[in-house]
Parts: sequence; C-alpha cells; structure tokens
Amino acid sequence: MHRLKLVKELRIWLLGIAAGLMALHISLIWHIESTDFLGTSVLFWIAVSSLIWKKHQTLYLESSVFSSFLGISIVAWVLLKSARIDSYDPFLRLSPFVSALGLGLLASGIKGLKQYWQEIVLLGFLVIPPSLILALIDFTSLTAKFSVFLLWYLGFNVYRQDLNVILPTGIIEIGHGCSGVTAIVQLLGLAFIFLVMFPTNRGEKILVPVVAAVLAFTVNAARIVLLAILSAFSNHEAFNYWHGGDGSLIFSVISVLIFGFFCRFLLLRDEPEQQKSGEV
Repeated sequence: MHRLKLVKELRIWLLGIAAGLMALHISLIWHIESTDFLGTSVLFWIAVSSLIWKKHQTLYLESSVFSSFLGISIVAWVLLKSARIDSYDPFLRLSPFVSALGLGLLASGIKGLKQYWQEIVLLGFLVIPPSLILALIDFTSLTAKFSVFLLWYLGFNVYRQDLNVILPTGIIEIGHGCSGVTAIVQLLGLAFIFLVMFPTNRGEKILVPVVAAVLAFTVNAARIVLLAILSAFSNHEAFNYWHGGDGSLIFSVISVLIFGFFCRFLLLRDEPEQQKSGEV
C-alpha cells in the first residue's frame, strides 16, 4: 500500500515536471515569434504526450540514486539554460530531447530508458535545423528552377538568372526563406510522427517521407509562382500578403491538410489487411 502511494506521488511529480518543461519550451518559442518552429514543436509535444498516456499504466517507474541525480542535473541544466534565452538560440531545438532524457532517467533509470525510445527519437527530430538540410541540398536553386518551369508551362515568358525569376514586367529573387526547406522539415516531422505512432509496412516507411518532402516542395513552388505573377502585375499589397503575411501560412496549412488526407488514406487502406491478419 505504501509503495502504491509512492508510485502515485512519483507520477504526479513527473507529470508536473514534464508539463513545466513543455510549457517553458513552448513559451520561449512563442516569445521569439518563430511561428513555424512553434507549430512543429506543439505537434511533437502532443504526439509524445499521447504516446506516454497510452502506456502510462505499464511503465516501469524505479530509478537508482545515480540515475535520479543525473536526471535531476539534466533537468536543472535545461531550466538554467532556458532562463537565459531572450532570442533565438539553437538550444531551443536541443532542449526537448535533453529534457526527455532527463525525465526518463528520473522516472525509470538508465535501464528503463528503452521504454521511452519512441518519445526520445521523436523529440530528437526537433534537433535538426532547416539550415543543415539547406547546406546539404541547394533547395534555393531547385525552387527557382522548378518555379520557372511551372511559369513556362503556364504560358508565361519567363527565364531564370541565378536565383532570380524574371518576367517581362517583374522579377523576384528566391532567398533562403523562400526555398521551402522549413516547409519540408515541417512535413517530414509530421511524416516521422505518423511512422512512429502508426503501424506501417516497409514500403510505406519509404513512401511517406518522400511524399511529405515532394508535397512541401511543390506547394512552396506554387507559392513562388503566385508571387512572381503578382510581382509582374505590380500588385504589391497582395505580394506582401502572400510573401510574409498570413498568406504564407495558408500554403503551409494546405500542404499539411493534403498530407493529412494522404496519411488517412494509408490508414484506411491498411485496415482491411489488419482485420484479415487478425482473423487468421
């Protein structure tokens, strides 16, 4: 009876610490006004919380003195480091992953960390900055080339000069912010969440991230095409709206919705197969 009481108290303490770390992380991102990263972080925290809730009754909660000390030290380091952040800091990408490790050690020790491998792997995805992908693949140039192709296909007299998309009456330059890398990382994150949370076969594990990347790239290119057309017609107000205002978020929502329908289609398609295997 006494042990059950201790376990319940431990669960409450762990829940409080976890909720505090999540709230701190989200509030810091909100403070620096990073809309894309905020949305991605919230989705990942929701996914992790859902996974923990599904198995909270079966979790092994017992930690050694060393593991508890290490876990508390990690959590304390995250709190101290976070208290000094007043602008964008790469630590904001690392802190969820580190926090998960600290909480895992505090809750279940080193041996029990394997219970949380899904959650730790998910939060590890947030560590990857879009700039790293941009350094590996020149999406800026690819976006410029593909946008020019789309405009040409639509019948516009267009050509490209380096990163400039040039129409007879307007020109736009494709910067890093318009490369689509942020959108690609966002959809790849959703794909990663989907693959971790739902059973998929080997082919789907390859197909889902490929569809996510291609979809995000294509939707962003469509946005560039729209911006080029608006620039050609000298519609500066509409250009500013679709470039940096709420209009840019609309394209993100469109890509997320399309990808959501795709994932839903996969789940519905796999249901009959799972039912047949269950009957057998």
